[in-house]
Amino acid sequence: MSKKGEGSLSWLRDRNRRRVLDVLRIRGHTSQADIARATGLSRTTIHTLISELKDAGMVLEVDGRPASTGSGRPAVQLVLQKTSRAVLGIDFGHSHVQVAVADLAHNVLAERHRDLDVNHRAKEALDFSAEMAAEVLGEVGIDRSRVIGAGIGIPGPVDRERGTAGSATILPGWVGVRIADAMQERLGLPVDIENDANLGALAELTWGAGRDCTNFAYIKAATGIGAGLVIDGALLRGATGTAGEIGHTTLDERGALCYCGNRGCLETVASGPAITRLVAEGNGEAPSLAEVIERASAGDVRCRRAISDAGREIGVAVAGLCNLINPERVIIGGLLSSAGNILLQPLRESIRRHAVQAAAERVDVRAASFVERAELLGALALALRGQRAHEALS
Repeated sequence: MSKKGEGSLSWLRDRNRRRVLDVLRIRGHTSQADIARATGLSRTTIHTLISELKDAGMVLEVDGRPASTGSGRPAVQLVLQKTSRAVLGIDFGHSHVQVAVADLAHNVLAERHRDLDVNHRAKEALDFSAEMAAEVLGEVGIDRSRVIGAGIGIPGPVDRERGTAGSATILPGWVGVRIADAMQERLGLPVDIENDANLGALAELTWGAGRDCTNFAYIKAATGIGAGLVIDGALLRGATGTAGEIGHTTLDERGALCYCGNRGCLETVASGPAITRLVAEGNGEAPSLAEVIERASAGDVRCRRAISDAGREIGVAVAGLCNLINPERVIIGGLLSSAGNILLQPLRESIRRHAVQAAAERVDVRAASFVERAELLGALALALRGQRAHEALS
Protein backbone atom coordinates (compact mmCIF):
# COMPACT_ATOMS: atom_id res chain seq x y z
CA MET A 1 0.00 0.00 0.00
CA SER A 2 1.33 3.43 -0.93
CA LYS A 3 1.99 5.93 1.80
CA LYS A 4 0.05 9.17 1.85
CA GLY A 5 1.53 11.67 -0.59
CA GLU A 6 3.75 9.08 -2.29
CA GLY A 7 4.23 9.93 -5.94
CA SER A 8 3.39 13.62 -5.55
CA LEU A 9 5.81 16.31 -6.71
CA SER A 10 6.67 17.28 -3.12
CA TRP A 11 7.32 13.64 -2.21
CA LEU A 12 9.52 13.17 -5.28
CA ARG A 13 11.46 16.35 -4.54
CA ASP A 14 12.08 15.27 -0.94
CA ARG A 15 13.16 11.82 -2.09
CA ASN A 16 15.63 13.27 -4.59
CA ARG A 17 16.97 15.64 -1.93
CA ARG A 18 17.66 12.67 0.37
CA ARG A 19 19.42 10.85 -2.47
CA VAL A 20 21.72 13.84 -3.02
CA LEU A 21 22.47 14.09 0.70
CA ASP A 22 23.22 10.36 0.81
CA VAL A 23 25.81 10.69 -1.97
CA LEU A 24 27.48 13.55 -0.09
CA ARG A 25 27.37 11.61 3.18
CA ILE A 26 28.96 8.52 1.66
CA ARG A 27 31.50 10.18 -0.63
CA GLY A 28 32.46 13.30 1.28
CA HIS A 29 33.90 15.64 -1.37
CA THR A 30 32.21 15.23 -4.76
CA SER A 31 31.03 17.27 -7.74
CA GLN A 32 27.58 17.97 -9.15
CA ALA A 33 28.46 15.86 -12.21
CA ASP A 34 29.44 12.90 -10.01
CA ILE A 35 26.23 13.28 -7.99
CA ALA A 36 24.23 13.22 -11.23
CA ARG A 37 25.99 10.02 -12.32
CA ALA A 38 25.49 8.38 -8.92
CA THR A 39 21.78 9.21 -8.64
CA GLY A 40 20.73 9.10 -12.29
CA LEU A 41 19.07 12.51 -11.90
CA SER A 42 19.45 15.20 -14.55
CA ARG A 43 22.12 17.86 -14.10
CA THR A 44 19.39 20.50 -14.03
CA THR A 45 17.66 18.74 -11.13
CA ILE A 46 20.96 18.33 -9.29
CA HIS A 47 21.83 22.01 -9.81
CA THR A 48 18.45 23.09 -8.39
CA LEU A 49 18.70 20.78 -5.37
CA ILE A 50 22.29 21.78 -4.61
CA SER A 51 21.35 25.46 -4.80
CA GLU A 52 18.57 24.88 -2.28
CA LEU A 53 20.87 22.91 0.04
CA LYS A 54 23.52 25.64 -0.13
CA ASP A 55 20.91 28.30 0.65
CA ALA A 56 19.81 26.19 3.64
CA GLY A 57 23.40 26.05 4.89
CA MET A 58 23.62 22.27 4.52
CA VAL A 59 26.17 22.13 1.68
CA LEU A 60 29.39 24.05 1.03
CA GLU A 61 31.70 24.48 -1.97
CA VAL A 62 35.39 23.72 -1.35
CA ASP A 63 38.61 23.74 -3.38
CA GLY A 64 38.32 21.48 -6.41
CA ARG A 65 40.35 18.45 -7.42
CA PRO A 66 40.69 16.95 -10.91
CA ALA A 67 37.36 15.68 -12.12
CA SER A 68 36.98 11.89 -12.26
CA THR A 69 36.32 12.10 -15.99
CA GLY A 70 39.94 12.98 -16.75
CA SER A 71 41.69 16.16 -17.85
CA GLY A 72 40.34 19.69 -17.73
CA ARG A 73 39.67 22.22 -15.03
CA PRO A 74 39.11 20.83 -11.53
CA ALA A 75 35.42 20.28 -10.81
CA VAL A 76 33.96 22.37 -7.99
CA GLN A 77 33.70 20.09 -4.97
CA LEU A 78 30.75 19.96 -2.61
CA VAL A 79 30.69 18.81 1.01
CA LEU A 80 28.14 18.65 3.76
CA GLN A 81 28.24 21.57 6.14
CA LYS A 82 29.79 20.64 9.48
CA THR A 83 27.16 19.11 11.70
CA SER A 84 26.93 18.47 15.42
CA ARG A 85 26.38 14.76 14.71
CA ALA A 86 29.38 12.43 14.71
CA VAL A 87 30.53 8.84 14.30
CA LEU A 88 33.26 6.78 15.98
CA GLY A 89 35.76 4.47 14.31
CA ILE A 90 37.63 1.72 16.22
CA ASP A 91 40.45 -0.38 14.75
CA PHE A 92 41.70 -3.47 16.56
CA GLY A 93 45.02 -4.45 15.00
CA HIS A 94 47.12 -7.42 16.13
CA SER A 95 49.22 -5.19 18.38
CA HIS A 96 47.34 -1.90 18.69
CA VAL A 97 44.01 -0.18 19.22
CA GLN A 98 43.09 3.01 17.34
CA VAL A 99 40.03 5.20 17.87
CA ALA A 100 38.82 8.29 15.97
CA VAL A 101 35.79 10.57 15.80
CA ALA A 102 34.51 12.29 12.63
CA ASP A 103 31.55 14.49 11.75
CA LEU A 104 29.07 13.69 8.97
CA ALA A 105 30.99 15.97 6.60
CA HIS A 106 33.89 13.46 6.74
CA ASN A 107 36.15 15.63 8.87
CA VAL A 108 38.31 13.54 11.22
CA LEU A 109 38.22 15.56 14.43
CA ALA A 110 40.45 13.59 16.82
CA GLU A 111 42.13 10.21 17.13
CA ARG A 112 44.12 8.05 19.55
CA HIS A 113 46.57 5.13 19.19
CA ARG A 114 47.63 2.63 21.86
CA ASP A 115 50.03 -0.33 21.56
CA LEU A 116 48.54 -3.53 22.98
CA ASP A 117 48.67 -7.30 22.46
CA VAL A 118 45.16 -7.41 21.03
CA ASN A 119 45.38 -11.05 19.86
CA HIS A 120 45.30 -12.44 23.40
CA ARG A 121 43.72 -9.65 25.48
CA ALA A 122 40.19 -9.17 24.18
CA LYS A 123 38.56 -7.69 27.30
CA GLU A 124 41.43 -5.28 27.87
CA ALA A 125 41.32 -4.15 24.23
CA LEU A 126 37.57 -3.58 24.43
CA ASP A 127 37.91 -1.63 27.69
CA PHE A 128 40.75 0.51 26.37
CA SER A 129 38.87 1.31 23.17
CA ALA A 130 35.86 2.53 25.19
CA GLU A 131 38.14 4.74 27.29
CA MET A 132 39.81 6.11 24.15
CA ALA A 133 36.40 6.84 22.64
CA ALA A 134 35.52 8.93 25.69
CA GLU A 135 38.85 10.75 25.36
CA VAL A 136 38.40 11.75 21.69
CA LEU A 137 34.81 12.87 22.27
CA GLY A 138 35.92 14.94 25.25
CA GLU A 139 38.75 16.48 23.25
CA VAL A 140 36.39 17.88 20.61
CA GLY A 141 33.50 18.61 22.97
CA ILE A 142 30.96 16.24 21.43
CA ASP A 143 28.38 14.78 23.80
CA ARG A 144 27.78 11.02 23.50
CA SER A 145 24.13 11.73 22.64
CA ARG A 146 25.27 13.36 19.37
CA VAL A 147 27.14 10.24 18.21
CA ILE A 148 24.95 8.16 15.91
CA GLY A 149 27.04 4.99 15.78
CA ALA A 150 30.45 3.33 15.59
CA GLY A 151 32.32 1.24 13.05
CA ILE A 152 34.72 -1.47 14.25
CA GLY A 153 37.44 -3.38 12.42
CA ILE A 154 39.27 -6.60 13.35
CA PRO A 155 42.23 -8.27 11.58
CA GLY A 156 40.48 -11.33 10.23
CA PRO A 157 37.20 -12.80 8.97
CA VAL A 158 34.01 -11.56 10.60
CA ASP A 159 30.84 -13.47 11.37
CA ARG A 160 28.58 -10.46 10.79
CA GLU A 161 25.43 -12.27 11.91
CA ARG A 162 26.88 -12.97 15.38
CA GLY A 163 29.30 -10.03 15.50
CA THR A 164 32.22 -12.35 16.31
CA ALA A 165 35.69 -13.08 14.95
CA GLY A 166 35.51 -15.75 12.28
CA SER A 167 38.93 -17.32 12.99
CA ALA A 168 40.19 -18.63 16.32
CA THR A 169 43.66 -19.03 14.78
CA ILE A 170 44.06 -15.34 13.91
CA LEU A 171 42.54 -13.95 17.13
CA PRO A 172 42.90 -16.73 19.74
CA GLY A 173 41.89 -14.51 22.66
CA TRP A 174 38.58 -13.51 21.06
CA VAL A 175 36.93 -16.91 20.73
CA GLY A 176 33.24 -16.64 21.66
CA VAL A 177 33.39 -12.87 22.21
CA ARG A 178 30.45 -11.11 20.62
CA ILE A 179 32.49 -8.06 19.71
CA ALA A 180 29.67 -5.91 18.37
CA ASP A 181 27.49 -6.58 21.43
CA ALA A 182 30.40 -6.01 23.82
CA MET A 183 31.26 -2.66 22.25
CA GLN A 184 27.63 -1.60 22.06
CA GLU A 185 27.31 -2.27 25.80
CA ARG A 186 30.45 -0.24 26.57
CA LEU A 187 29.68 2.67 24.24
CA GLY A 188 25.91 2.80 24.53
CA LEU A 189 25.83 3.13 20.72
CA PRO A 190 24.82 1.03 17.71
CA VAL A 191 27.87 -0.75 16.28
CA ASP A 192 28.80 -2.19 12.86
CA ILE A 193 31.76 -4.60 12.48
CA GLU A 194 33.90 -5.48 9.48
CA ASN A 195 37.24 -7.11 8.64
CA ASP A 196 40.39 -5.07 8.08
CA ALA A 197 40.70 -5.59 4.32
CA ASN A 198 37.13 -4.43 3.73
CA LEU A 199 37.76 -1.39 5.90
CA GLY A 200 40.90 -0.60 3.90
CA ALA A 201 38.77 -0.74 0.76
CA LEU A 202 36.21 1.63 2.31
CA ALA A 203 38.97 4.06 3.32
CA GLU A 204 40.33 4.15 -0.23
CA LEU A 205 36.82 4.44 -1.70
CA THR A 206 35.95 7.33 0.60
CA TRP A 207 39.19 9.31 0.88
CA GLY A 208 41.93 7.65 -1.16
CA ALA A 209 42.99 5.91 -4.35
CA GLY A 210 39.52 4.50 -5.09
CA ARG A 211 37.51 7.72 -4.93
CA ASP A 212 37.15 8.08 -8.67
CA CYS A 213 36.19 4.49 -9.52
CA THR A 214 33.40 2.15 -8.47
CA ASN A 215 34.93 -1.26 -9.28
CA PHE A 216 38.24 -2.10 -7.67
CA ALA A 217 40.09 -4.64 -5.55
CA TYR A 218 41.97 -3.50 -2.47
CA ILE A 219 44.73 -5.89 -1.43
CA LYS A 220 46.03 -5.68 2.13
CA ALA A 221 49.51 -7.21 2.21
CA ALA A 222 51.00 -7.31 5.71
CA THR A 223 50.99 -10.02 8.41
CA GLY A 224 48.31 -11.70 6.31
CA ILE A 225 46.97 -11.07 2.81
CA GLY A 226 43.33 -10.21 2.22
CA ALA A 227 41.20 -8.38 -0.31
CA GLY A 228 38.35 -5.92 -0.04
CA LEU A 229 36.24 -5.99 -3.20
CA VAL A 230 34.20 -2.96 -4.28
CA ILE A 231 31.61 -3.71 -6.97
CA ASP A 232 29.46 -0.86 -8.27
CA GLY A 233 30.46 1.25 -5.28
CA ALA A 234 29.54 -1.32 -2.61
CA LEU A 235 31.49 -3.95 -0.68
CA LEU A 236 31.16 -7.53 -1.88
CA ARG A 237 30.95 -9.69 1.26
CA GLY A 238 29.66 -12.98 -0.08
CA ALA A 239 27.18 -15.44 1.43
CA THR A 240 29.10 -15.90 4.70
CA GLY A 241 31.29 -12.79 4.71
CA THR A 242 34.50 -14.44 3.45
CA ALA A 243 34.66 -12.84 -0.01
CA GLY A 244 38.19 -11.57 -0.62
CA GLU A 245 40.15 -14.24 1.31
CA ILE A 246 42.77 -14.12 -1.42
CA GLY A 247 45.53 -15.10 1.02
CA HIS A 248 44.24 -18.65 0.93
CA THR A 249 44.45 -19.08 -2.81
CA THR A 250 46.33 -22.36 -3.34
CA LEU A 251 49.52 -21.85 -5.34
CA ASP A 252 51.24 -25.16 -4.57
CA GLU A 253 49.32 -28.22 -3.35
CA ARG A 254 52.56 -29.69 -2.02
CA GLY A 255 53.69 -26.44 -0.43
CA ALA A 256 54.01 -25.41 3.20
CA LEU A 257 51.15 -26.11 5.57
CA CYS A 258 49.00 -23.01 6.20
CA TYR A 259 47.22 -22.25 9.48
CA CYS A 260 43.92 -22.63 7.61
CA GLY A 261 44.70 -26.36 7.16
CA ASN A 262 45.53 -26.26 3.46
CA ARG A 263 48.94 -26.38 1.78
CA GLY A 264 50.68 -23.87 -0.43
CA CYS A 265 48.38 -20.90 0.27
CA LEU A 266 49.51 -17.45 -0.91
CA GLU A 267 50.15 -16.44 2.70
CA THR A 268 52.72 -19.23 3.11
CA VAL A 269 54.98 -17.62 0.49
CA ALA A 270 54.12 -13.90 0.32
CA SER A 271 52.89 -12.68 3.73
CA GLY A 272 55.03 -10.64 6.11
CA PRO A 273 56.08 -13.66 8.22
CA ALA A 274 56.95 -15.66 5.07
CA ILE A 275 59.17 -12.83 3.81
CA THR A 276 60.98 -12.32 7.11
CA ARG A 277 61.57 -16.08 7.52
CA LEU A 278 63.07 -16.21 4.05
CA VAL A 279 65.42 -13.31 4.72
CA ALA A 280 66.48 -14.81 8.07
CA GLU A 281 67.37 -18.29 6.76
CA GLY A 282 70.91 -19.00 7.87
CA ASN A 283 71.30 -15.48 9.25
CA GLY A 284 70.00 -15.74 12.79
CA GLU A 285 66.94 -13.95 14.15
CA ALA A 286 64.30 -12.84 11.67
CA PRO A 287 64.01 -9.06 11.16
CA SER A 288 60.64 -7.32 11.23
CA LEU A 289 58.82 -6.70 7.96
CA ALA A 290 59.44 -2.97 8.36
CA GLU A 291 63.18 -3.67 8.66
CA VAL A 292 63.13 -5.84 5.53
CA ILE A 293 61.40 -3.06 3.59
CA GLU A 294 63.88 -0.49 4.88
CA ARG A 295 66.85 -2.67 3.88
CA ALA A 296 65.35 -3.36 0.47
CA SER A 297 64.88 0.36 -0.14
CA ALA A 298 68.55 0.86 0.81
CA GLY A 299 69.64 -1.70 -1.80
CA ASP A 300 69.96 -4.98 0.15
CA VAL A 301 69.70 -7.62 -2.60
CA ARG A 302 68.32 -10.41 -0.37
CA CYS A 303 65.54 -8.20 0.93
CA ARG A 304 64.75 -6.84 -2.53
CA ARG A 305 64.51 -10.35 -3.94
CA ALA A 306 62.30 -11.57 -1.10
CA ILE A 307 59.83 -8.70 -1.63
CA SER A 308 59.93 -9.03 -5.43
CA ASP A 309 59.20 -12.76 -5.21
CA ALA A 310 56.27 -11.99 -2.92
CA GLY A 311 55.01 -9.46 -5.47
CA ARG A 312 55.10 -12.08 -8.23
CA GLU A 313 53.16 -14.58 -6.11
CA ILE A 314 50.56 -12.00 -5.07
CA GLY A 315 50.24 -11.09 -8.76
CA VAL A 316 49.31 -14.68 -9.64
CA ALA A 317 46.41 -14.60 -7.16
CA VAL A 318 45.37 -11.10 -8.23
CA ALA A 319 45.38 -12.22 -11.87
CA GLY A 320 42.75 -14.81 -11.00
CA LEU A 321 40.76 -12.10 -9.26
CA CYS A 322 41.01 -9.91 -12.38
CA ASN A 323 39.66 -12.76 -14.50
CA LEU A 324 36.69 -13.16 -12.14
CA ILE A 325 35.56 -9.60 -11.41
CA ASN A 326 37.47 -7.51 -14.01
CA PRO A 327 38.25 -4.53 -11.72
CA GLU A 328 39.28 -1.22 -13.22
CA ARG A 329 41.87 -0.77 -10.47
CA VAL A 330 43.88 -2.88 -8.02
CA ILE A 331 44.98 -0.91 -4.95
CA ILE A 332 47.81 -2.42 -2.92
CA GLY A 333 47.73 -1.51 0.77
CA GLY A 334 49.13 -2.83 4.03
CA LEU A 335 52.67 -2.39 5.31
CA LEU A 336 54.17 -4.29 2.36
CA SER A 337 52.87 -1.62 -0.04
CA SER A 338 55.42 0.82 1.38
CA ALA A 339 58.08 -1.11 -0.57
CA GLY A 340 56.76 0.69 -3.67
CA ASN A 341 57.86 -0.59 -7.06
CA ILE A 342 60.07 -3.28 -5.53
CA LEU A 343 56.73 -5.00 -4.87
CA LEU A 344 54.45 -3.40 -7.46
CA GLN A 345 56.48 -3.93 -10.62
CA PRO A 346 56.78 -7.74 -10.36
CA LEU A 347 53.14 -7.81 -9.24
CA ARG A 348 52.10 -5.96 -12.42
CA GLU A 349 54.22 -8.27 -14.57
CA SER A 350 52.62 -11.32 -12.97
CA ILE A 351 49.12 -9.99 -13.68
CA ARG A 352 50.04 -9.39 -17.34
CA ARG A 353 51.35 -12.93 -17.59
CA HIS A 354 48.54 -14.78 -15.82
CA ALA A 355 45.34 -12.74 -16.40
CA VAL A 356 43.36 -12.75 -19.62
CA GLN A 357 44.62 -10.04 -21.94
CA ALA A 358 41.51 -7.85 -21.87
CA ALA A 359 41.55 -7.69 -18.06
CA ALA A 360 45.33 -7.33 -17.71
CA GLU A 361 45.67 -4.51 -20.24
CA ARG A 362 43.07 -2.27 -18.64
CA VAL A 363 43.66 -2.77 -14.91
CA ASP A 364 45.47 0.03 -13.10
CA VAL A 365 47.70 -1.22 -10.28
CA ARG A 366 48.75 1.40 -7.73
CA ALA A 367 49.74 1.82 -4.09
CA ALA A 368 47.09 2.73 -1.53
CA SER A 369 46.84 6.26 -0.15
CA PHE A 370 46.77 4.96 3.44
CA VAL A 371 48.86 2.42 5.32
CA GLU A 372 48.84 2.88 9.12
CA ARG A 373 45.42 4.61 9.26
CA ALA A 374 43.59 2.65 6.57
CA GLU A 375 41.51 0.47 8.89
CA LEU A 376 40.74 3.35 11.26
CA LEU A 377 39.49 5.55 8.43
CA GLY A 378 37.58 2.59 7.04
CA ALA A 379 35.84 2.10 10.38
CA LEU A 380 34.69 5.73 10.22
CA ALA A 381 33.53 5.22 6.63
CA LEU A 382 31.59 2.12 7.70
CA ALA A 383 29.67 4.18 10.28
CA LEU A 384 29.18 7.06 7.81
CA ARG A 385 27.62 4.70 5.25
CA GLY A 386 25.17 3.17 7.73
CA GLN A 387 21.43 3.58 7.95
CA ARG A 388 21.64 5.70 11.09
CA ALA A 389 23.80 8.28 9.30
CA HIS A 390 21.20 8.35 6.54
CA GLU A 391 18.44 8.94 9.07
CA ALA A 392 20.40 11.73 10.76
CA LEU A 393 20.24 13.78 7.53
CA SER A 394 16.64 12.95 6.63
